[in-house]
Amino acid sequence: MDSALVYAAIAVAVILTLAISVVALRRRGGAQAIEPAASAALTAETREVETSAIVLELEVPEPAAGRLHRLRTRLARSNSAIGQGLLALLSRDTIDTATWDEIEETLLLADLGVGPTNEIIERLRTALRVEGGARSADAVKEALREALLALVDPGMNRELVTAAPNRPAVVMIVGVNGTGKTTTTGKLARLLVAEGRSVVLGAADTFRAAAAEQLQTWGDRVGAVVVRGPEGGDPAAVAFDAVSAGVRDGADTVVIDTAGRLHTKTGLMDELDKVKRVIEKQSQVDEVLLVLDATTGQNGLVQARVFAESVNVTGIVLTKLDGTARGGIVIAVQRELGVPVKLVGLGEGPDDLAPFDPVEFVDALVAG
Repeated sequence: MDSALVYAAIAVAVILTLAISVVALRRRGGAQAIEPAASAALTAETREVETSAIVLELEVPEPAAGRLHRLRTRLARSNSAIGQGLLALLSRDTIDTATWDEIEETLLLADLGVGPTNEIIERLRTALRVEGGARSADAVKEALREALLALVDPGMNRELVTAAPNRPAVVMIVGVNGTGKTTTTGKLARLLVAEGRSVVLGAADTFRAAAAEQLQTWGDRVGAVVVRGPEGGDPAAVAFDAVSAGVRDGADTVVIDTAGRLHTKTGLMDELDKVKRVIEKQSQVDEVLLVLDATTGQNGLVQARVFAESVNVTGIVLTKLDGTARGGIVIAVQRELGVPVKLVGLGEGPDDLAPFDPVEFVDALVAG
């Protein structure tokens, strides 16, 4: 009899323990446990509704076409020094030596650089000499527009290679800390998804805390696959794995976010070259996009030189172009590297990364 009581007590204890565990499971982290009966009640129709709900959570990025045009007002307002400032000087009744000195100063302050500044002044002198004494506002604006357009160089190939035959196109994003590389990588993913491309993101910035989490958030919003590694791990290994995933999944584009290297540390630049070489063991790198903060001016050119020496930069992404009057950096960096500005960041919004259009850009500068 005593044995029966012992067994009964044990049975009661077991039942109580299980009940407590179930309650704890239901409360933990807000998660809800699904009983077997309830699980069986999940019909195919219910699962379809749940799947649809997940799909609806994905954001639909704005189409690429027209982004720069939509942001033209913002661009024109922020770059008024190089546009409206010059127009005011050139519209004076008399353009004397002092005025030309002011024009030169305005261009230099806009980060145009000495060479391009001298070139645009010579073009303006020639254009206004042809006009003679009578210069209408429209004639002055057109002269400035043509001079700026010649320096921005509409003939440069600004096509972004984001597709390749029989493999994913591979895009590396490089730049120093603070230029907005990871954000640019995420915004580029949105731009590609808007164009109907499937994207894999490689979180190869393993040194900056939370960089991978940040990129994961960007990817989750548009359904892009994100390949990550351990914090402090080998960036080249993460990049290699990302390209492997892109090949395996048949993705259109793989975008690799690299660490924000300091351009004064040669060892880190060597590591960037290593990342590129490791990727090339299985796939060509189609684009190396250098992200520059437009507000850094001439310091950005120093960064550009060092990166160009370490890896074959194919295009420039200028961020924060809406927050500076120094629109001349577009011209200066193209002259410095001989590679085009391909993308510009014109705001904090997720879809404020736009393909660079030289005509739209110059028209925005001289608008008014």
